[in-house]
Amino acid sequence: MTPLLTVENLRVTFPTRTGLIEAVRGVNFTLGRERLGIVGESGSGKSQTGRAIMGLTPGHAKISADRLAFGDTDLLSISKRERRALRGKKIAMILQDPKYSLNPVMPIGRQIMETLQTHERLSGAETRARALAMLEAVQINDPERVFNLYPHEVSGGMGQRIMIAMMLVCGPELLIADEPTSALDVTVQLEVLGILDKLVAERGMGLIFISHDLRLVSSFCDRVLVMYAGKVVEELPASRLSEAQHPYTRGLLNCLPQINGDRHPLPVLERQAEWKL
Repeated sequence: MTPLLTVENLRVTFPTRTGLIEAVRGVNFTLGRERLGIVGESGSGKSQTGRAIMGLTPGHAKISADRLAFGDTDLLSISKRERRALRGKKIAMILQDPKYSLNPVMPIGRQIMETLQTHERLSGAETRARALAMLEAVQINDPERVFNLYPHEVSGGMGQRIMIAMMLVCGPELLIADEPTSALDVTVQLEVLGILDKLVAERGMGLIFISHDLRLVSSFCDRVLVMYAGKVVEELPASRLSEAQHPYTRGLLNCLPQINGDRHPLPVLERQAEWKL
């Protein structure tokens, strides 16, 4: 069976005044209809991997791969028009702090309808009905009222849900979620994760969940990729994250707060030059 997503030797390079910066260096993985977590420090290449898959990397960057395919579609060889047709319809991405991706001068309902109208031919009444149904699916009470609000009139948690609704309204097969719960309190975070979990299970989507939170990923995802300096240094089942062998992953786990035991001085992650090779 063809994987939903195939990534082989993905590289993302940015030219700078001092030379080339390799943000992603030879990343390899496949994704089925499952929840794949990607963890690592800021700057490890997690978000740039997701953006390269979506085709959202800045134009001055260079992207190369032995294979970057969505199903049987080669994402590096298709035209920009074909890529736009996939983006939002077949592949969607929730960006970091998604509330700030909403247009501040456009009502929420109109923004969700715009996504549908870009990819599907529906009447105005059908488009509105689909948008309202999606708001209800992400557990927003009184969707009729929220439909007519502007982004500044909703809370952070509701803004996250609205952005998730916008990304899922066209029924994508692959969802990339880049730190979708980082700005939320724990209660709202669990609610948003529950929504994602339910939608992935019901729709059979593939999910790439990018996060700094190792405990969250270990409990929510099926598999985990650990990235350091643009490379995947370890891959293992999420339920066995605590059994990780790579010293970088062990260092990340050791830095997590613990209730029991003496944690003074706090552990510091000690990096080794060979990890970058």
